[in-house]
Amino acid sequence: MEEKSRVNQATRCDTCHNEYDKTFDVIMNGNTYTFDSFECAIHLLAPRCDHCSCRIIGHGLESNGVFYCCDHCAEASGVMGLRDRIEA
Repeated sequence: MEEKSRVNQATRCDTCHNEYDKTFDVIMNGNTYTFDSFECAIHLLAPRCDHCSCRIIGHGLESNGVFYCCDHCAEASGVMGLRDRIEA
């Protein structure tokens, strides 16, 4: 992530529209987004679990382009064999 200097320059957050002098940019899929907090970045950019709809802020799991927050949600949706941790 590239850091840009914005000393004393208020910039508007793309999620909450707050004007803040310490915003940061995230480039995702070629689009640049500006945020005033990680919470706003998560709210706008993090995918949702297809089963429970929570925001996936960790690695999550994917099957055929569908995202799940954990193997429990994947299995509850009929997707078997995905695991969110390595067996000991």
